[in-house]
Amino acid sequence: MPDELLEAVSRYTARQAGESPFVTDIDGLVILRSNHERRPSHIILKPALCVVVQGAKWTSFGERRFEYRAGQALVVSVEMPAFGRVTEASPEEPFLGLVIELDPGTMREVLESLDTPPIGGSKIRHGVYVTDFDEALADCVLRAVRLLQTPKAIAMLYPAIMREICYWLLTGPHGADVARMTLASNHAYRVINAIHALRERFAQAVRIEELAAIAQLSPSAFHRQFKALTAMTPLQYQKQLRLVEARRLMVTKAANVETAAFEVGYESPSQFSREYARMFGTPPRRDVAALRLAAA
Repeated sequence: MPDELLEAVSRYTARQAGESPFVTDIDGLVILRSNHERRPSHIILKPALCVVVQGAKWTSFGERRFEYRAGQALVVSVEMPAFGRVTEASPEEPFLGLVIELDPGTMREVLESLDTPPIGGSKIRHGVYVTDFDEALADCVLRAVRLLQTPKAIAMLYPAIMREICYWLLTGPHGADVARMTLASNHAYRVINAIHALRERFAQAVRIEELAAIAQLSPSAFHRQFKALTAMTPLQYQKQLRLVEARRLMVTKAANVETAAFEVGYESPSQFSREYARMFGTPPRRDVAALRLAAA
């Protein structure tokens, strides 16, 4: 199965014009290809299955880094800022991967229909893990990639593939971790609700007490469980969201530094520039100029 998947992904990327990532006709399915190691990049990852078909990469969330290679997948259970890099790629054997966004509604439906659902308790663990990409999941991904050849069939057939992906994740060795992020009655789910509120209002000043109230926890307990889940404090999470969004505004919307800074919630452009350089390694004007040149 891995050889068939490698062939299918290689064939798909060979037909595409432009640069990776390739957004496909399946909503939430992105295919990646790189012929060389790439410099680290910052992204916002939604709940997703991130598969490496060939090559290797690492992705870090706050203080934690996860390395994974061909035959493995990164499972992200909650939307988080991430910092990643392709570490193994060449023109002869390019890095190939896929990102499949998970459907929380489908995940809940599958969990509720299991005869013996995984039991994970209420203790919050990190919302990300690396798992071996077994034959069952590989078969689902292969069918999804092949489905791209018949776009008219996607609406009818892809929901069943998503249900199957959710089933194998919930019944796999990390099923309890996935279930913990899905159950509406536990602490993790309530913290996730607070994360969604922070995500929607990241450009505003948000008090920890407000977020803790959404999670139905004391401020100290919320702060502790937020960091257990994301490997970041709420302030670090918000700061990364702001800086990634500001970068997007400058690169894709031609916003200047001051406009981008104010748009994402900074009152001081100089503070914005300092924190931007600390995160991306270079001041905003120089970084954006380099990104535009690379895309030209």
